[in-house]
Amino acid sequence: MENVPAQFAELWSITLEVWNSGFGGYSVGDALIALGIFLFFYLLRGLFSRFIFSVVDRWVKNTPNHWDDKLHAALAEPLRFVFVIIGVFFALDYLDLGGTAAVVASNVLRSLIAIAIFWGIHNALTPISDLLRELERVLTEEMLDWLVTGAKWGVIAIGAATVLQIWGVQVAPIIAGLGLFGVAVALGAQDLFKNLIGGLSILVEKRFRKGDWILVDTVVEGTVEHIGFRSTMVRRFDKAPVFVPNQKLSDAAVTNFSDMTYRRIFWKIGVEYRTSLDQLKEIRDKIEAYLREHEAFVGPAEAPLFVRIDAFGASSIDILLYTFTHTTVWGEWLELKEELAFKVKEIVEGAGTGFAFPSQSLYVEKWPEGRPEPFVPPSDAKGEGQSEAPRAN
Repeated sequence: MENVPAQFAELWSITLEVWNSGFGGYSVGDALIALGIFLFFYLLRGLFSRFIFSVVDRWVKNTPNHWDDKLHAALAEPLRFVFVIIGVFFALDYLDLGGTAAVVASNVLRSLIAIAIFWGIHNALTPISDLLRELERVLTEEMLDWLVTGAKWGVIAIGAATVLQIWGVQVAPIIAGLGLFGVAVALGAQDLFKNLIGGLSILVEKRFRKGDWILVDTVVEGTVEHIGFRSTMVRRFDKAPVFVPNQKLSDAAVTNFSDMTYRRIFWKIGVEYRTSLDQLKEIRDKIEAYLREHEAFVGPAEAPLFVRIDAFGASSIDILLYTFTHTTVWGEWLELKEELAFKVKEIVEGAGTGFAFPSQSLYVEKWPEGRPEPFVPPSDAKGEGQSEAPRAN
């Protein structure tokens, strides 16, 4: 028991030794203080976001344009990250590291700064691209999207190369090695490059754009939602997404219904054979007059308009109706077709005739020999030619 104070003194001495040099040769107390400094700036980050950003939010909302709102939202996270960098800087400065630790700490700090810079540039490309929408007169929206996406990947690549350079990794030999690796990959990724070139041809030829209704026979029909580097997403009318490789869309015949100038109505109207010549002329003239007078249908000066007696069908006299509507919207076009159908029915029935339906007539040239005699019922007693009523047995 007499040695207990001495043992406690020894334990305290060991504790102080660990406290002063237990963290890579640096004091644990200094490490905790450095951590406290970092946490202080991290908490300051939250205060900055709450107060300073709220002022900036109100300011950008009062401006007449919207691109500064998007720029502020894009740069918000990189700006918050700056406080992390400041916290790391002051924490490392307090530790006053030396030797290899100082080199590593310096590289970490430089890497964080590079990440913040390229992160901000990457995020700012999207709102900045809104200022380039005027170029849509020359370039389509899809081509601008491709340029922005390519620029973002370029920023990521440059940022990664910058961080590697900070850590002493030479990028040039890596690129040279990737060149040989790329040749090997290209041999096995020919379809990827074909689809990439197919996507470029779609954009250059302006075959279709986002929002267009397209039809590719035996492949897909629907609305284009996104044109990517490898594939294009087409939303079918049942809302199912279809991802079509760009190569198929560049090589196949694509019908773009959204680029129609007018929309066609082509009917064959069959009326009964008992329809007279005057009735046929009346039907033809009234349908043509209706189409010429209705502002929804295109006049003959701009597009073909025909209402003509076309053919003598198997069971009807066929009237050809060929016209175009100004609207190309499917729903509006269907409404006009319905209205026209009602009018045609009114005209045909008003002319005193009707629509034909498939029918057949059977003519017997000669009755076969040995057929049974026809039964002629006997006349009544008064000779009025009426048959007797059947009697019960």
